[in-house]
Amino acid sequence: ASHRSRLDSQLSAAPPMVDVGAGLPQLSGLAGEAKSFAERLFAFPLIGSLTAEQSAEALRLPAEDLGVAFDDDALQEIVKVSRGYPYFLQEWGYHVWNASPASPMTIDDVRSIAGEVTVALDENFFLVRLDRLTPKEEEYLLAMAELGLARTAQAMSPPSSGSGSSPLGLAARR
Repeated sequence: ASHRSRLDSQLSAAPPMVDVGAGLPQLSGLAGEAKSFAERLFAFPLIGSLTAEQSAEALRLPAEDLGVAFDDDALQEIVKVSRGYPYFLQEWGYHVWNASPASPMTIDDVRSIAGEVTVALDENFFLVRLDRLTPKEEEYLLAMAELGLARTAQAMSPPSSGSGSSPLGLAARR
């Protein structure tokens, strides 16, 4: 019992401990699969895409700390193509940093590495997710890709004709 009281006194004197982890959106589901009560043990706040200003700062500030700059057009292009998604910002920043011959990094530097970034995202980000899809999920994503971004959003909404289904709705229900 004396060892317990010593341990209790040591624990109560210690500062509180906080453990922070980060992961992609499926982290909460994976934690729940590992331990059925995980959702009660942890908080899973969603961190979505950054605003344009936050995205530009995420690239600009660390570079400035090292005496390197981005020109405004380069930053705007990366913000536009990444749509503020943090991992995409990291990939674009990494590749333009390594490819740029001088400071400031320019829009030409950004454009020159677009193919490289696309390959990196395809191999390191998208492929992992595609490998886990069921055949029906693959079919659904293919239908979305064929429609394009604007038409996908439109197709996901029920039509005004009253038929109650949309082109993607049919694929999603299969």
